[in-house]
Amino acid sequence: MARDKFQGNSKDLDTEVSRIEGMINSNHAREVRDRTRNEYGYVRPKNASTMILIDGPKDNPRILMGKRNKKLKFMPGALVFPGGSVDKFDGSVPVSAELSDRTQSRLMEAMRGRPSRRGARALGVAAVREVAEESGLLLGKSGDLQNDHDDWKDFKEKGLVPSLSALRLFSRAITPPGNSRRFDTWFFIAHASEVGFAPEGGFDPDGELEDLQWIRPKDAITENTREITRVMLVELIQRLEKDADLSDDYPAPHYQTVGNHFRKSII
Repeated sequence: MARDKFQGNSKDLDTEVSRIEGMINSNHAREVRDRTRNEYGYVRPKNASTMILIDGPKDNPRILMGKRNKKLKFMPGALVFPGGSVDKFDGSVPVSAELSDRTQSRLMEAMRGRPSRRGARALGVAAVREVAEESGLLLGKSGDLQNDHDDWKDFKEKGLVPSLSALRLFSRAITPPGNSRRFDTWFFIAHASEVGFAPEGGFDPDGELEDLQWIRPKDAITENTREITRVMLVELIQRLEKDADLSDDYPAPHYQTVGNHFRKSII
């Protein structure tokens, strides 16, 4: 899609969704699904969290993205938001402020299996942890973190306790069936003003993400982004135009494969 033709509107969204449907229904994808089902059976999606940090003026916002290390097997070199799998300990990490009641209830209403407050907060905590690991930016408030796990040593050293209160549910996407690795990914959004510590020079990544940058969504979509990332970028552009202050009630799109179609519903 040419940069000068991209507007971030509903037509662009339809184009990206159609592109994903085409991939899902391609002969190659069908062959991969058949092989995967024969080898692995049904692969249950694993919970994952992604964070979209917003910085800059409302009329020209930028978002935090980085390129996945080219040595990684999964999406090497792709421009992505910070994020990753939810850890089994994320639900018990102390925080200075919990998710808003509305955000928590929306998560619990939509979660698979047996929804719980612990499960909902684990999604938010994972997003904060992944941002810290992949960029060095710590979303937290001053305090003494009562947690000695290595994942949180930077917060403890900087006198910060992770905070969830400003996180808003942005979207959700589930990897189509037939893949050997599937994720039920929850996208959160927050303003960069929630960052309690930023490393000298801007970032201190762990190596999974490279070339971290603050980039305009319309510029990001024309870089080396994958299909679902472009869908989220279009959704983001539309949301920021209507909800720059990030309401915890704003409709969150949920994308998943139903039959041969990549369907959108609303959380």
